[in-house]
Amino acid sequence: MNQCDTDANSSKRCSTQGIDIQCYLILNSNTQKIFIATICIVMGALCILENTLVLSMIFTSSRLRKKPSYLFISSLATADLLASLIFSYSFIDFHVYHGAGPPAVFLFKLGGVTLSFTASLGSLLLTAFDRYICIHKPSAYKVMVTRKRALLALTVMWISTTIISYLPLMGVNCCSLEVTCSELFPLIGNKYLSSWIVLVVILLSAIIFSYCHILWKAHKHTSYMKKHNIQAEKGQARVRLDIMLAKTLALVLMVLIVCWSPVLILMIHSLIYTLNARIKAVFAFCSTLCLVNSMVNPILYALRSRELRRRLIRLLRKLRCLKPLSDSQQEVDGTEKNMAFEATCDDTVCDTDVSGGNL
Repeated sequence: MNQCDTDANSSKRCSTQGIDIQCYLILNSNTQKIFIATICIVMGALCILENTLVLSMIFTSSRLRKKPSYLFISSLATADLLASLIFSYSFIDFHVYHGAGPPAVFLFKLGGVTLSFTASLGSLLLTAFDRYICIHKPSAYKVMVTRKRALLALTVMWISTTIISYLPLMGVNCCSLEVTCSELFPLIGNKYLSSWIVLVVILLSAIIFSYCHILWKAHKHTSYMKKHNIQAEKGQARVRLDIMLAKTLALVLMVLIVCWSPVLILMIHSLIYTLNARIKAVFAFCSTLCLVNSMVNPILYALRSRELRRRLIRLLRKLRCLKPLSDSQQEVDGTEKNMAFEATCDDTVCDTDVSGGNL
């Protein structure tokens, strides 16, 4: 494998007819190509199915699509749907079929990948802030988080991420600026890559901070209930829900860290050291973890919502894919009544102004 020439003045590297991608092709064997293609196709298909289902359930309900929380979830599902489509196609086309095309075409596709993943993190951040306000100030939630403000925040987020993602196409690339090119992405300068890494780290840090604060509030409330030996039925239900919330948010944080930290670490490593073929191959496989995150998001953020689960059950019943719950219906209804608050911070709680005591 040839060593990447990161000199921006290289005429071959910055040719308008095509891109020299030989040093970026790290899948040498057919086994690796088949394996990576299978991963992208399977996970991409699941991701498309899940997010399409979430979007259809939200936008076919006039009540749900008016709620701010579900606007954030629909934005997340849209970003993850784009990620599954654009990333899977671009990744297979580049690494398996060695397709790059002219620089403008390549940067357009790469910008789409950057946009979808950045918008996904931005939607996660808005969702985290929504839940933070719902937990921290439940009585003021409906005043602070309105549909108009949610749409404004989403509009600003999508416009910002679009501009940032397509900066290389607009001229902020290593050939136009004559700066050092990245060893991981053709035509991308190390300065732009480092700036994007900083942005992603800030987004992830804000998400983690919000959820850690929610975890702290849940732990504080549980400790208070146990310390004062509150045995009331409502108090015990709150303790169980606090534990459920802690477990769910711990899972959310674990998924974020596992899916994004390997890619970010390798990107930072590429800015400091010269990469060999083995590290580039590891990066290619680790980058598919971002697609895993998009595949898991609908389960963590959407399908844990009671509203969406009920709509999904009704949909499956209509399609005759689910047997009627005759004998177990009362048991299911009883369980749902006890779940007054879920880890997704359902709008049901905030809409009814349940303050939740010390939580």
